Amino acid sequence: MREDAVVTDEHNSTPLVDEAMKKASVAWVAVADGPALALWCVPLEGALCVVSGPGEQAAPGLVEADEAQVTLRGDHGGRIVTWRARVSRVRPGTDEWDTLAPLVGAKRLNAPGSTADLVARWAADDCALVRLRPAGDVVHGGQLPADSLAEPPRPTSAVRAARKPFRLHRVRRR
Repeated sequence: MREDAVVTDEHNSTPLVDEAMKKASVAWVAVADGPALALWCVPLEGALCVVSGPGEQAAPGLVEADEAQVTLRGDHGGRIVTWRARVSRVRPGTDEWDTLAPLVGAKRLNAPGSTADLVARWAADDCALVRLRPAGDVVHGGQLPADSLAEPPRPTSAVRAARKPFRLHRVRRR
């Protein structure tokens, strides 16, 4: 994100986005032309808060971005809304950090230590606490793509050829 970017508190959302954000614990976030990544998030003050960095989830390009595309799912597990988000980083040592970081840290599952220790680690390790605020262009209902948006698996050295199942005995047919 640009250092000179101005963040305003204007509310540029819809009731569907607001309701989907309230129930969100995972959001699919795409930056520029990159793939959408499933990111753990916390809904706070009309925005989704995401933490990334050392020891946390990877969100390549999100911290530097001005905008991102966010997709949320409904109670049925399927995609219900996609919206354009304005990205803003919350910096350690600011009043906003002192307010938001402990709230986000309290929602972090399986974190070692206390919430205060976690927030201190985020600040010391240069982890990024990012707010994703709705910025318009909401796509929902019949406007959503009909395909799954699934991508083929990425190449990895961990893949090996599948073998035929092993049989302990021969099955006799009558």
